[in-house]
Amino acid sequence: MTKNTTTFTERVYELTKQIPKGKVATYKTIAESLGSKAYRAVGQALRCNPHASHLVPCHRVVASDASLGGFRGHKAGKDVHDKIVLLRKEGVTVVNNHIENFADKLHYFR
Repeated sequence: MTKNTTTFTERVYELTKQIPKGKVATYKTIAESLGSKAYRAVGQALRCNPHASHLVPCHRVVASDASLGGFRGHKAGKDVHDKIVLLRKEGVTVVNNHIENFADKLHYFR
């Protein structure tokens, strides 16, 4: 029998890859899709993302209140500005560090 050795972090990355351009998901929905309540662990996994953003688009993951959350381990400054730029390039409107029309932009995992 083969044992599944996929780590939590790898599973977070696989789900994050499913978020299409122009959509966002939350740390909470990713954790819940993995059968977990470890929302902060999702954020830590994404903070440590060794992949380019086009491979694991962690900029598409935001907080449940429509705020941006962090990016590259920071909650302000250049990194969050970069997250906004990436989201806007994909058609996501960000106003005052919140996703506009949040409900319409949410991606749901199946």
